[in-house]
Amino acid sequence: MQGKNIILLLFSIIILNLSLSAQTGQPSMSFGAYVEKYKPSTEEIDVFLHRDSWVQFDPEVGYILGNFLPHDGMDNSLTISTTEPDGYRTSYMYRGKPCRINTYGNSFTAGNQVSDGETWQEYLAAHLGEPIRNFGVGGFGVYQSYRRMIREESTSRGAKYNILYIWGDDHFRSLLRSRYMVTTAWNERQDEKEGVGTMFHGNFWSNVEMDLEVGVFREKENLLPTPESLYKMADSDWMYENLKDDWALQMRLYINKDLDTIDFGKMQRLSELLGTDFFPGQNPRAAVDQLRTKYSHAATKY
Repeated sequence: MQGKNIILLLFSIIILNLSLSAQTGQPSMSFGAYVEKYKPSTEEIDVFLHRDSWVQFDPEVGYILGNFLPHDGMDNSLTISTTEPDGYRTSYMYRGKPCRINTYGNSFTAGNQVSDGETWQEYLAAHLGEPIRNFGVGGFGVYQSYRRMIREESTSRGAKYNILYIWGDDHFRSLLRSRYMVTTAWNERQDEKEGVGTMFHGNFWSNVEMDLEVGVFREKENLLPTPESLYKMADSDWMYENLKDDWALQMRLYINKDLDTIDFGKMQRLSELLGTDFFPGQNPRAAVDQLRTKYSHAATKY
C-alpha cells in the first residue's frame, strides 16, 4: 500500500500438527455426511443476525466484532467486548487524539479473554501517549485480516502505520471459504456455555484458494454477502454443493480423521501446481498435512 508502513509481525507462526493429536473422537465419515451432521441451525443464524452476540455480520469478511459479555475471562468470568460505531474495538486511551497506528489480526489482536481497556493496544497506547485502533477479530486468517486492512486503510480511519499480526494456523484459515465446519466441537461447547448462536462465527467470507483447473491462485468474494443469504448455511444440499471443492476444508477434516477419504487425484494436482511432491504411501494423512502446509504458505506469499 502506497504511503503505508506495514509491519508484519510473525510472532508465533506455528505449524499445527493435527494428524494424530487433534482427533475429535468422532468416527470418520464421508464429506456429505459430515456436512449434514454439522451444518448450522437456523436458530444459530437467527441469534447471530438479530440479537447481541460476540460478532456481527459483515458482507466482505463474514463478520466483525460485536457487542457481548462472553465468559472467557479468568475463572470463567465475564469480559466486556464492545465496538465503536466505526467497527474497531472500544478504546479509552487518548480518545480524540490523532491515531498513527492501526492493528489487524485474529483473537490475539482483538484481545479475546480481556475487557475493553485491557487489550495490549491500550497498554501500548499508554506507553506511547497516543491512541491505537484495534481492528482484530477472533477466527480471522491472514487473508481476511488483509482484506479488512485494505478496506479500513482506504477510509478516513487509515493510519500511517499498520500492524498485521499472524498467529498459529492463520495461514490455513485464509484458504477456507467458511471456517464453521472446522470448529464444530468448540461451537457445541459455546452453545452450552453462552447460549445457542451467541458465539456463532466462521460463516462464509472472502478467501484465497488455488484454481486447480487454471493453476493460479484466485481471490474469491464472499458467497453469502447478505444477511438473508446466510440462511443457506442451514441447507445441507447447498452447503455440500458449495464446499465439495473447498479442498483446504476437506484437507483439514481428513487430517483430523473426521473424513474417511479425500480425492487423492486433486491432491496430486495441487502438489504439481505448488511444485512439490505428494506421496501418500503408508501415511496418507501425514502427506496431506504436509501438502496443506505448503499450500497455505504459498497462499500467504501470494
